[in-house]
Amino acid sequence: RGHADVRRGPTVSVPALDRLLDRHADAAAGFSGVVAVEAVGGHGAFDRRTVGLADRAHGIEMTVGHRIGVASGTKTLTALAVLSCLDDGLLDLHQPIRPLLGDDLPLVDDRVTVDMLLRHRSGIGDYLDENVDDHDPLAYTMRLPLHTLDGADGYARAIDGHPQQFEPDSGFAYCNSGYVLLAILVERVTGGTFDAAVERRVCRPAGLRDTGFERMDSLPGTCAVGYAEAVGLRTNVLHLPVIGFGDGGVFTSVADVHRLWRAMIDGPLTGSFVRMRTGHPDDGRYGMGLWLDDDTGAVWMEGMDVGASFRSTWSPASGRIVTVMSNTTRGAWPVDRALRDEVFRATS
Repeated sequence: RGHADVRRGPTVSVPALDRLLDRHADAAAGFSGVVAVEAVGGHGAFDRRTVGLADRAHGIEMTVGHRIGVASGTKTLTALAVLSCLDDGLLDLHQPIRPLLGDDLPLVDDRVTVDMLLRHRSGIGDYLDENVDDHDPLAYTMRLPLHTLDGADGYARAIDGHPQQFEPDSGFAYCNSGYVLLAILVERVTGGTFDAAVERRVCRPAGLRDTGFERMDSLPGTCAVGYAEAVGLRTNVLHLPVIGFGDGGVFTSVADVHRLWRAMIDGPLTGSFVRMRTGHPDDGRYGMGLWLDDDTGAVWMEGMDVGASFRSTWSPASGRIVTVMSNTTRGAWPVDRALRDEVFRATS
């Protein structure tokens, strides 16, 4: 709702955040969410601001403590869970996954490996293909009833029946089914649920307090409601699976996003982070669960779905983390572009 909805979060100390939101609030009319800048190392100044409403029907203002859906930002957590299984000897990066699948998902090529899935190079068919020219993020795209997408069995049915699109490891194609399949593999080698593996292998070591999967039809009051449009009351509950899995659906707070970065940059997840930042020789734009910029060294998590847009970027050159989280479909992008340009330029 524009300038009047921009509110200061606690402990603001990086002037760029105030300047940018003062300048762009009107241009970002309809944006609601949280923005943050952190200087990693030194004093670790952590500046946060909130904009708009977390629940429009009840007039509840967004706060820095709200948990917001990050859509495909979940893939970073999935990659970390998979790499933890590698460290424990439960998986091997270059092993073909067919022995773990048995007779399930017969259209997945026998040559597909864990590494190919992590890097979007498996070539398997996608149940939610974002590479097509007419992809509409606001469309009703699920071919199965949303309430059946509540765990591995439902998601296995969703990704089944999609033919292989190209030879394994012959190219890059962003693939949601690949990360669903990774979550299924984690369940099979750990003997537990995927959300339990993420909690034990990622959230606890990183000290994440507000991160996890929530049912879309019974969101707790700590979660921001996702909205299909920049204005209006139409929520995303009829667009998304009832509960997320390996490719999306996590709710988290901005504080937890930055805790995760710190755990990866210089903490208990550093070993995995080094591997995640290694691009494929033929295409360096994606590592494992993270997007890469070869020119600047910047790394980012990103996600967009109906009622969720999210990007969080770490720039080693500037020593800054910049995060924009929105509970609208496209709201994060103009604010994120302007904020990254200003903060990274000012500190380069």
